[in-house]
Amino acid sequence: MSNMQDEQQKDTNKLKKTLNKSIDGSKKALTFSMRVVNFVCAIPFIAHLIRTAQRFTDRMGNQFGAAITYFSFLSLIPVLMFSFAAAGFVLASNPELLEKLIRGISANITDPTLANTLERTIDTAIRQRTTVGLTGLVLAVYSGVNWVNNLRLAILAQSRPVWERNEDEQENFIFRYIRDFFALIGLLIALVVTITLTSVAGSAQATIVNIIGLGGIEWLKPVWTLIGLTISIAANFLLFLWIFWILPRMQHRRNSLLKGTLLAAIGFEIIKSVMTWILPSLASSPSGAAFGSVIGLMAFFYFFARLTLFCAAWIATDESKDSQDDILTP
Repeated sequence: MSNMQDEQQKDTNKLKKTLNKSIDGSKKALTFSMRVVNFVCAIPFIAHLIRTAQRFTDRMGNQFGAAITYFSFLSLIPVLMFSFAAAGFVLASNPELLEKLIRGISANITDPTLANTLERTIDTAIRQRTTVGLTGLVLAVYSGVNWVNNLRLAILAQSRPVWERNEDEQENFIFRYIRDFFALIGLLIALVVTITLTSVAGSAQATIVNIIGLGGIEWLKPVWTLIGLTISIAANFLLFLWIFWILPRMQHRRNSLLKGTLLAAIGFEIIKSVMTWILPSLASSPSGAAFGSVIGLMAFFYFFARLTLFCAAWIATDESKDSQDDILTP
């Protein structure tokens, strides 16, 4: 009996030793893992990325991004109305083009009901072009001004030292609308400059290269591609510099502002490239042909909004060592 108890005691001691070794090994592994995690989190770029993600989440970046997407898509309706009226003015002043368009509809659309519907739509665009144009213009200005204000408030929510609005930020209603109207004009000018530079970097690049006689040199094609990409990123940089600096009228450290703007410019170029690659394949399916353009626009606006707010949080959480002399005031 005594021998059996001794054996059981030995087995118990062995089990305890095994468990203690396992626990010690687990503690060492956990300690090592924590050291690795702390080391990685101590890397300046990773630490900045974590601070940015926390600020973006804590200050409702996802919700603001969804709201900006909604207002962006809603603002397209009056723009389409104005474009519809502009097409009506063009067709009314050019009878030959109108007749050619109607003949093209009759020749290419076999369904008589659909053809008659399109012809009535064209007739409506011509007869009501003034009313639709003025209504669309007024609504476009109103929705555009509100869109600018919503974007500015979302950026300020990420950029302020404190999330809540200060009493000093309260403005007169009329003065705010006038200021946002001029901000909308500035944004449109920035968009025109961006689109122009992007067009030069894209479709116009091949024409320019062929004109100067360098189109047949194969090894120069990667160089032209790199030049075009650089021009596109530079155009994006100007656009986001306006969005982060001029639009919210925030004081930023120079290095923080430039780094965050460059990050947004590169990210926006990636978004444009991905959307350019996805949309044609999306439109090739029957469901994509019906809803692809709508889904594509909403996705583009959503990614643009999230990128803008994330980079605004990146600028605000940058622990730069700049002096007060490096602070930029719009």
